[in-house]
Amino acid sequence: MSRGEDRRAARESGSDMTKFYYLFGAVAIIGVGVVGYNLSSGMLGDAVAAPVELSFETNEELAAIAQGVEMGQEGAPVTIVEFGDYQCPGCAAFAMNVKPTIDGTLVESGQAKFVFYDFPLVTIHPNAFLAARAARCAADQDAYWEYHSLLFRNQARWSTASMPASAFEGYADDVGIDGGDFASCLNSDRHADVVTANMELGARMGVSGTPNVFINTNGQTRRLNNFDFASIQAAIAQMNTPETN
Repeated sequence: MSRGEDRRAARESGSDMTKFYYLFGAVAIIGVGVVGYNLSSGMLGDAVAAPVELSFETNEELAAIAQGVEMGQEGAPVTIVEFGDYQCPGCAAFAMNVKPTIDGTLVESGQAKFVFYDFPLVTIHPNAFLAARAARCAADQDAYWEYHSLLFRNQARWSTASMPASAFEGYADDVGIDGGDFASCLNSDRHADVVTANMELGARMGVSGTPNVFINTNGQTRRLNNFDFASIQAAIAQMNTPETN
């Protein structure tokens, strides 16, 4: 693709990229308050395994609930964002084959931070919403990323289960968190609002499949068509190279 075509593609995607950048910044600012709300507001009952009914009349209302999970330094010059589905085979491939290289090469060195937003494709992946909630229940005990990886690594085992909650509770034991607290969280509606809001955020950004990866750096945000590490590196380098006339 020529430099002129690159610039034209960036202009054509500018509207939704600007909206994403605004919403992402707003979520980052108020994220701590949202976590506090969720940790204290879960009600015991049946495990909520599907989106809940929420109303977002404005983008600000959506940003007040939508929340990604971050890995890396807050001031990193590059942000890599994934909208993902725990039951999606492509997301599992990305998590197992690409994300470890992102972590080891870019995140640990402080060059980038990585942010994951839930986007369960509930019409074709009936266990994905509960899996997203399970990961966030693990996050309540500071074990999000360990649990995140375990879900993807064991995707073939739980994705076709008619009752996956027992498997999810077993994975909580595997990562060494309190099983009783985890089960209480999972068998409730806790975090269902955040997962639902993340789905709406993705939908407003035009996300329809997973994984969907965005790069934000140097005042630009770009959606990638290819998610291999080489493509991510190339996009970052291109976005940080001054244009020449």
